[in-house]
Amino acid sequence: MPQLLLELFSEEIPARMQAQAAKDLERMARERLAAAGFLPEGLTAIAGPRRLTLVAEGLPIAQPERHEELKGPKVGAPPQAMEGFLRKAGLTQDQLTERDGVYYAHIHKAGRQTTEIVAEMVEEIVRGFPWPKSMTWGYGKLRWVRPLKRILCVFDREIVPFSIDGIESSDLSEGHRFMGSGERVFRARDFDEYRQGLLAHHAVLDPEERKSRILEGAKTLCFARNLELVEDQGLLEEVAGLAEWPTPILGDMDPAFLALPPEVIRTSMRTHQKYFAVRDPATGKLAPHFLVVANIQAPDGGAEIARGNAKVLSSRLSDARFFWDEDVKVGFDAWLKKLDGVTFHAKLGAMAERVERIVALAREIAPLVGADVEKTAQAARLAKADLTSEMVGEFPELQGIMGGYYAREFKLDGEIADAVRDHYKPQGPGDSVPTAPVSIAVALADKLDTLVGFFAIDEKPTGSKDPFALRRAALGVIRIITENGLRLPLSGFATKTPDLVAFFADRLKVALRDQGKRHDLVDAVFALGDDDLVRIVSRVEALDAFLKTDDGANLLAGYKRAANILKAEEKKGALPQGDATSLAGAPAEESALLAAVERARPVVDSALSSEDFAAAMQALAQLRAPVDAFFEKVLVNDTDVAVRDNRLRLLSQVKTTTEKVADFSLIAG
Repeated sequence: MPQLLLELFSEEIPARMQAQAAKDLERMARERLAAAGFLPEGLTAIAGPRRLTLVAEGLPIAQPERHEELKGPKVGAPPQAMEGFLRKAGLTQDQLTERDGVYYAHIHKAGRQTTEIVAEMVEEIVRGFPWPKSMTWGYGKLRWVRPLKRILCVFDREIVPFSIDGIESSDLSEGHRFMGSGERVFRARDFDEYRQGLLAHHAVLDPEERKSRILEGAKTLCFARNLELVEDQGLLEEVAGLAEWPTPILGDMDPAFLALPPEVIRTSMRTHQKYFAVRDPATGKLAPHFLVVANIQAPDGGAEIARGNAKVLSSRLSDARFFWDEDVKVGFDAWLKKLDGVTFHAKLGAMAERVERIVALAREIAPLVGADVEKTAQAARLAKADLTSEMVGEFPELQGIMGGYYAREFKLDGEIADAVRDHYKPQGPGDSVPTAPVSIAVALADKLDTLVGFFAIDEKPTGSKDPFALRRAALGVIRIITENGLRLPLSGFATKTPDLVAFFADRLKVALRDQGKRHDLVDAVFALGDDDLVRIVSRVEALDAFLKTDDGANLLAGYKRAANILKAEEKKGALPQGDATSLAGAPAEESALLAAVERARPVVDSALSSEDFAAAMQALAQLRAPVDAFFEKVLVNDTDVAVRDNRLRLLSQVKTTTEKVADFSLIAG
């Protein structure tokens, strides 16, 4: 079936917008084609530095004819109702049919040509495209991310004719802006011609192919010089969106700059110049080279490009060295004084006030994690100081990291320097957590102060909005505690914000769900009122393993049956209190369940007190067979009141014994 090819060619599209633009183009086209009754066999959108491309496979030449029956007003309805219906149907009353006292309109719609529908679709997409930022140019009113220059639109190898603000559709595209000795414009009537034409004119369409070219070319250059590329996926994504004909070039820099912290060098390269760093594989340290991705294949192999970029990088790193030199002349005391003038939040005071809160909290946490209290307090006091340094002013992403370097430069204790460096950790799921006691205490104090403070002023996350990154802070606390096996009751740090504990529970569900654990199991364990994260995780893991066994699944079913019976009986009046007893003449199944419960209770209690949750689950597993047999053979609601009450007490014992481990009523199944 015919193919639709659309290209919207413009000036450079910012790299950060390209991926979403491709998704938006595909979505908008799919919605409009579906509204016309078209379901393409394939629909693909591709974004690049100067073009958005759409390919739709398997569209018909035209819509099929359609017949619709519209139900109208009843016979004898008010004239206004009839007039409105006739306007909607586009008919006169004598063209209506009557059935069962109701008027009906039969409308025949001839199928429209696909080219007409596509022309309308493209104009709607262009005029309504959701760019985060857009602009107008010239004398027109058309808005696009950058000036729109050309629209290629062909269907079934023929041009789809239309015009948008003077831009006429055509079958022409354009290759690389500079490369090639001939005409940059070429003709394309289908996707294969289009893709081949772009390659022939030095433009790689597929972003994945551009990334592959960059990575493979960069590694080849490094290998030839016995170097190793420092891979950076985020930077790779960005530079692939900047170059249509990406060409890696290896350049040299002054080795003297390697005296700067490697994070400074890499950040300067990445942020300002979009360069990749390289390292010596023998030492693992940065090498005095860089890798730039050019958008042309230079006749001299890129030598002049490398020299020019080396000069620019030298200037940038000279600035960084100046910032370092100025900072080491000043030091922590001067930076701390400046924090008085830095507002953390209007309702939470200056950064200096926040530092004092973090110090107090860190002192409280230190003995709980085995950290030296005075070292912890000193590290907490210095942790935010580098925010007012020259280097962090230029490179905000280096906050904390530079504080650690400056602490070592000023000969401070290594534990203190590490704690200053690591107190923001973990900053994401791929980041490591602090493991040294002083670092743990300061990192926890920093995050807990943020959480407690913003919850206290009712600045909690709502829906998808989390302007103060509180979800990330909570996940950071959870990871630090659980990965280090720390026994810290969270409620002790949230006495004025009780809903913060529930927030931690919600974040813990997210963390465990990412590990494949069920959120209802977290609810079942949290319902016990425990706020020791290590113990909670251990319970959840043991409960998860138990419920995957036949004993666990069947005991859960038995528990729910017992709970439902007790709930129904409670509506009739108070349940009988106390433990069940062995009644004369009781069925063997009843006596067996009573004996099993009495054996299980002390074992469960002992296992829970020693936090051997697997043993507690194993003890509960012994109840499975007696519970099954009891429900199969014993009638709870016996006509003898004493027998009935005794059996209800027995079910209550089963329920309370099981609930020592978790609230099974919250478990699905």
